[in-house]
Amino acid sequence: MTALAPTAGVPPASSASVSLEPAGLPPRSRLAVSLCILCGVALMSLDSAIATLALPTLSQELAASKAATVWVVNGYQVGTAVCLLPAAALGEILGLRRVYSFGLLLFTAASLACALSGSLGWLIAARVVQGVGGACLAAVGPAMIRHIFPRSMIGRGLAMIAMVVAVSGAAGPSIGALVLEVASWPWLFLVNLPIGVLALVLFWVLAPAPPATPRPFDFVGAVLSAVSLGLVVVGVDGLGRVETAWAVGAIVAGLVGLAGLIAQQSRRSDPLVPLDLLAIPLFALSIVTSMCSYAAQILAYVSLPFLLQGLMGKSALATGLLVTPWPLMVAVAAPLAGRLSARWPASVLSSLGLGTLALGLALLATLPGHPSDVDIVWRMALCGLGFGFFQTPNNATLMTAGPVRRSGAAGGMLAVARVSGWCAGSTIVALLLAGAGPGAPVWCLGVAAGLAGVGALVSVSRARV
Repeated sequence: MTALAPTAGVPPASSASVSLEPAGLPPRSRLAVSLCILCGVALMSLDSAIATLALPTLSQELAASKAATVWVVNGYQVGTAVCLLPAAALGEILGLRRVYSFGLLLFTAASLACALSGSLGWLIAARVVQGVGGACLAAVGPAMIRHIFPRSMIGRGLAMIAMVVAVSGAAGPSIGALVLEVASWPWLFLVNLPIGVLALVLFWVLAPAPPATPRPFDFVGAVLSAVSLGLVVVGVDGLGRVETAWAVGAIVAGLVGLAGLIAQQSRRSDPLVPLDLLAIPLFALSIVTSMCSYAAQILAYVSLPFLLQGLMGKSALATGLLVTPWPLMVAVAAPLAGRLSARWPASVLSSLGLGTLALGLALLATLPGHPSDVDIVWRMALCGLGFGFFQTPNNATLMTAGPVRRSGAAGGMLAVARVSGWCAGSTIVALLLAGAGPGAPVWCLGVAAGLAGVGALVSVSRARV
C-alpha cells in the first residue's frame, strides 16, 4: 500500500492510520466499481420513494387498511435499522466485498419476493428482508468508497453517493407514477432485478477485497442493538399515528435497551458499537453534526407538504414540484463540495452548509400566507444548497477520522447517525402535529432551523480538535 499525505479536508486520526491508507484503484477500475456501488444506492433510494408513492394502490389492490399498508414502508425501515451495526461488524470480520455483495444479492432477491407476494403479510415480510439487504449496502458502501478512492479523493466518492441519493429521491415519485400508469404494482419491484443482477456480477468481478479483521462476532450485542433500535423505530411510527401510550412505552424500552447495550459493549474488547471511534473527538463531533442535520431534514420533509397543501392550498402535484429544488440543489452542490473537501476542512464547509440550511429553513418558516411560487422555490433551493455543502465534507471527515481497518464500523455509524436523526426528527414532528394546532408545520420548520443551527455550532467546534 502507498502511504498518502494527509489533506486539508480529511485529517487523519493518527500517523499510523495514514500509513495504512489505501492508494485506491486506477481510474478506470475505480469508475467501474463506483458505478456498481452507485447502482445499489440508487436501488435503495428509488425503492423507498416508489414504495411510499404506491401505498394507496397497494391498499386497494391487496384489500388492506391504510394503517396496515404503511408497514410496507415501516417494515423496510425496521429491517434496515436493526441490522446496521451487525452488518458493519460483519463487513470488518468477513470482508467488505462479501458483505456488500450479500446485501445486493439479498436486496435483489427480496425485490422478486415482493413482486410475487400475494398478500400484504408476505409483502411486508419481503420488505423486512429487503431492509436487511439495504442495511448491508448502507453500512458497507461508504467503507468501500474509502478503499477504492485515494485519500485526497474520498470526498468526491462520497459526493457521488449524495448526488445519486438526491437525484433518485427526486425522480422516484415520477418513475413510480409512470410504472403504475402502464403496469401493475409488482413491476415497481421487478424493475430492480436487472439492475441488481448486473451490479452484483460486475461488483463481484471488479471490486477489490479489502483485508478482513477476523474476531468473534458479538451475538449478544447484535440482539440487543436489533431489539433496541427496532423498538425505537416502531415507537416513533406509533407517535406519528397518534398511538401515544404504547408508542412512548416502545421508545422508552428501546432507550433502556440502548443504555444496556452501551454497558454491555464497554466490557468487551471487540465491541459491536465502535466505542474506540466514538472516543475520537473528531469522529464523535461529526456523528452529532450528522444527527442534527438529518433531524432537521426529516422535520422539513414531513412538515412541508402540510404547510404547502394544508395552509397554502397547493395541490399535491404543485407541492411535489415546489419541493423538488431541494434535492436537485443537493445533487448540484454535493460534487462541488466533494472537490472542495480536499482543500478545506469540514469545520468550514459543513458549518457554512448547515448555516445556509438553517437560514433557508427559517425563511420557509416565515413565508407569508400567500407566497408566490418563486418565493418558495428559491428558499427550497437555498436549503438544498446548504445540505449539499454540509453532507459530503462531513461524511468524508467521519469516514477518515479513524484507521482504515475500522472503515466498516465508521460506515455503520454513518448510517446509524442518519437513522437516529430521522427518528428524532420524526418524533418531534409527531408531537408538534398532534399538539401545536394549525400552525404546527411552521413550528416544525422553526425547530428544524434551530437544529441545523446547533449542528453548525457543533461542526465549527471541530476546528479545535
